[in-house]
Amino acid sequence: MAKQITRRDFLNGVAIGAGTSLLTPADLFGQGEPAIVTTGAPSLYYPPTLTGMRGSHDGSFEVAHALAWRGGKPEQYQSLNEHYDLVVVGAGMSGLAAAWYYQKKMGSDALILLLDNHDDFGGHAKRNEFNQEGRMVLSLGGAQNIENASTYSEAAAGLLADMGIDQDYLDAMDTNTPENFALAGKFNADNGMTVPGRDGHVTAGGSWMKLMYGAGDYETAVRALPLPQVEQDKLIIFFSGDHDFLDGLSVFEKYDYIKSVSYNQFLIERVGLAEETVPILNSFLLILLGLSGWNLTVLEALLNGAPGARSLGWLGDLASSLAGSMADNYMEVRMFPDGNASIARLLVQHLIPDVAPVMKGAEDIATARFNYGALDREMQRTRLRLNSTVVGVREVENKRVQVDYVQQGEALRVSADHCVLACYNGLIPHLCPEMPEKQKEGLRYGVKVPFVYANVLLKNGQAFSKLGVTMTQCPYDPFQWVSAAPTMATGGYQPPRGPDDPMVAFMMSSPLPVKKGEGTGRDQLRLGRHKIYSTPFATYEQEVREQLQAMLGKHGFNHENDISAITVNRISHGYAYDYLALDDPEWEEGQAPHEIGRAQFGRISIANSDSEAMAYMQAAWDAAWRAVEEQTA
Repeated sequence: MAKQITRRDFLNGVAIGAGTSLLTPADLFGQGEPAIVTTGAPSLYYPPTLTGMRGSHDGSFEVAHALAWRGGKPEQYQSLNEHYDLVVVGAGMSGLAAAWYYQKKMGSDALILLLDNHDDFGGHAKRNEFNQEGRMVLSLGGAQNIENASTYSEAAAGLLADMGIDQDYLDAMDTNTPENFALAGKFNADNGMTVPGRDGHVTAGGSWMKLMYGAGDYETAVRALPLPQVEQDKLIIFFSGDHDFLDGLSVFEKYDYIKSVSYNQFLIERVGLAEETVPILNSFLLILLGLSGWNLTVLEALLNGAPGARSLGWLGDLASSLAGSMADNYMEVRMFPDGNASIARLLVQHLIPDVAPVMKGAEDIATARFNYGALDREMQRTRLRLNSTVVGVREVENKRVQVDYVQQGEALRVSADHCVLACYNGLIPHLCPEMPEKQKEGLRYGVKVPFVYANVLLKNGQAFSKLGVTMTQCPYDPFQWVSAAPTMATGGYQPPRGPDDPMVAFMMSSPLPVKKGEGTGRDQLRLGRHKIYSTPFATYEQEVREQLQAMLGKHGFNHENDISAITVNRISHGYAYDYLALDDPEWEEGQAPHEIGRAQFGRISIANSDSEAMAYMQAAWDAAWRAVEEQTA
């Protein structure tokens, strides 16, 4: 392996932290490893350009882990003598939307403070920004898409429209997205399948998003894969839809089967695939849902886009029809070049205009330079305070909420009339230990889906362009999807003009194994989260280099010379947990853990996608709207 990249986050950290005396969480609690936390001059502090380990970066999780794992938190707090109408814990999509809804309802004079434990806002809607040879190259580090706006609630659709993203703008986004860019929902685009072979990786082109469902010349595509012929034959029959693999079962038995048997068990026992072939049919599920076919029933997998519906007889035709209807609603997606980070930036600029005073709105959001020094100024009505981990929230006398947090090693305290907890559900019982035990149990139930997105700045796109696809699935590699970073000209951004320009390879990974594991899906998600935290940047870097070299080496790529920077966005607490038929009961309405957990707690309300058990941006906004309505009723 080549020597590790000299990372800009290290250089920026040295520059930003120079002359700053920091007290780490280890100093506060007398345990754990010291964290590297940086802050400082606005001219230097610009998190989107940091590389190396991002997402759950050093300094963002140590305080919360000390609280959740050991009950450790400061005993004394310095009161800042700051009182707000509303304090929002968490500056992700739910938190920003809660501030937006509150400000809109209560007026621009409302005093609002947002607190977030990361060094940037947006939650896992992370902007990854690179500059190479005088060109800005953007990519995303988390949440990607604006789903079909027709599925939004009135409150969520209104928020989108207030940001200038109406149907005309969405149509323009679609027009400005190249037809060959598969990641943005252009399913006619070439999207390949990359499999290791004797002489390196083989990328079979074509539109695999369609080939696996029996459309197009799937037989030629499958024959191009370096697989045993017997496995090729089975895949071809499976994709064709000519065989009913549940033949011999009655209609009711078929229905019970697809609702109670895992998708991977079906592939092995009914389709007859070798376990070594199954990953080819799992990489889509792993990236879309963060779960493998061992965690999903046949029906769940099919409804979420896995191939095979046409191979179940007429019952499969029904499942295929349902899946198609869902696809019509949810797969009509739009995307900014930095994913939903542009949405977060639009929300922040609305709340705090001084961060980008000359910005026009959605039309130039992708290229606007934000002044992070304007996020938390005295005398402004809305303030956003980063690097601030909340450790306690409780009602006190005089109808106030007391909020305790740790920022840069200092234990601080503010108060508010109301508080919205727009953070991870699992942390809330530790923030509010006075909550009823049943509510705390509901909050603890779900386990967020972990994932890792890497962005690799390449000096040019010459080797990548020779793959013949803009995106490919890599079922046997650490990163199961590899794509060109967004290539749309939206929000004022100009993407790479051709293969001679610098480009970013966007690499997506789920840490969950495809092999059958012990325990429930929630257990598997916890193991995936542990894997993320225990994997150092050097290991991710090696995996990135080896995978790209195997894919692109035959096209003249040399990772030692052609990679300029690597950003790894590890998102340990990612997508909201959606209930699984193999593990979770069917609760009566109002009795599901997320419904019990989100109950209003006096002057404290809960707003996050966890509280909706749905990993969509509009769900986060619906939760924010509900929380604000509770607190302003």
